[in-house]
Amino acid sequence: MLRLAGLYRYPLKSAIAEPLLEARVDALGILGDRRWMVVDAASGRFLTQRLLPQMTQLQARWQGQAQLLLSAPGMADLLVALPAEQAELRDVTIWRDSLQVPDAGEAAARWLSQLLGRACRLVQIPEARARQVDAAYAEVGDKVAFTDGFPLLLIGQGSLDDLSARVGRALEMLRFRPNLVVEGAAPYAEDDWKRIRIGNLEFRVAKGCSRCIMTTLDPHSGERSADREPLATLQRYRERDGEVYFGQNLIAGGTGALTLGMPVEILE
Repeated sequence: MLRLAGLYRYPLKSAIAEPLLEARVDALGILGDRRWMVVDAASGRFLTQRLLPQMTQLQARWQGQAQLLLSAPGMADLLVALPAEQAELRDVTIWRDSLQVPDAGEAAARWLSQLLGRACRLVQIPEARARQVDAAYAEVGDKVAFTDGFPLLLIGQGSLDDLSARVGRALEMLRFRPNLVVEGAAPYAEDDWKRIRIGNLEFRVAKGCSRCIMTTLDPHSGERSADREPLATLQRYRERDGEVYFGQNLIAGGTGALTLGMPVEILE
């Protein structure tokens, strides 16, 4: 039987994962997932571990639904309030999308700038300002927060186990930053899924997830693997049209609740 064996959210894009026992799914994916983002203060362009591997040491946790707690080694914790409706809007860019979103204020900007060693700002995205998912793979009205492109990412545990065997060492699932981990399927079985159900929620499988250099970062230490693994191995057998794929991007067909251990049903 297939079951939901892992459930994660990332309140702040590119910061430490938060493992969950249960979660709500809203119009943008896991409730509270990637609703905050760090951007360059001058350009507004999004900042991630690709450029700043020290973000692997940055933790952000929701405190209720209106505050975010920032923590990092050597830094005093900072509690950041959800920006008010009349907060200053900041022009930001994430990949090809440009949008205006509320800025979280000076205290958060100073804290993050000190931690990351560059001038940056913290921004938050309310549902009303969410981005349209790529229409080539989604329906009009499908929205996403600050996730790279899609609301949810699923990876099969069997796929990671197979990759670990090929690389020759155990790999952490969090290198790949999934929201959902499914146990009980053959390696890469998720490549062929089109629709699945978990609990009462149905999900459409939009497309495979293309991977980048972030997969070579140890999710705990932030150190980059000298042998470029696991990306080097993935390139040998998971490359297609110049992209390396691992995991599947999903779009939820509604809202509801997920609980760790729920059965997963393949509908199509």
